Amino acid sequence: MPTSTGDGRRPSSPAISAVGLRKAYGDKTVLDGIDLCIPEGTVFALLGPNGAGKTTIVKILSTLIGADGGQAEVAGHNIATEPDGVRAAIGVTGQFSAVDGLITGEENMRLMADLNHLSKRKGKQVVAELLERFDLVEAAGKPVQSYSGGMKRRLDIATTLVGGPRIIFLDEPTTGLDPRSRHNMWQII
Repeated sequence: MPTSTGDGRRPSSPAISAVGLRKAYGDKTVLDGIDLCIPEGTVFALLGPNGAGKTTIVKILSTLIGADGGQAEVAGHNIATEPDGVRAAIGVTGQFSAVDGLITGEENMRLMADLNHLSKRKGKQVVAELLERFDLVEAAGKPVQSYSGGMKRRLDIATTLVGGPRIIFLDEPTTGLDPRSRHNMWQII
């Protein structure tokens, strides 16, 4: 790897790199030699049919499950030997909403601020900014179980951003949304 970019700057390492990732469940191989090199500051979409292994890749790269072979780094941290470093650098929004329906949208976001060790002041500021950005201010004080599917999805993504992650994994962020909500969600993303 070159030690400079020609103008004296060091090249940035990729946000995500993987070489030869493999995963099997019993005798069924779901990933067989996946290589990725995703530069920082980019939007990368992993496309494929159902069952192609997209969610498995997200789970491996976010340290939710281990790979059976290969190696990968996320935000400069080895997923196998430095999982805490990976987790500190990422935000993950799964296929299905992970917000608590029994509490309000704002309470969900404050909980995430606390889990990310934000001060009360910083947490309050970040929550207010994200509620505004995701058009959830009016609904913020209502229980999430009263939200529409699109509102829950927006809240889910907003809570992912509370800690200011360097890398965000969105696993099928528009699942279950009507066409208009889907369009709005892609505009937010």
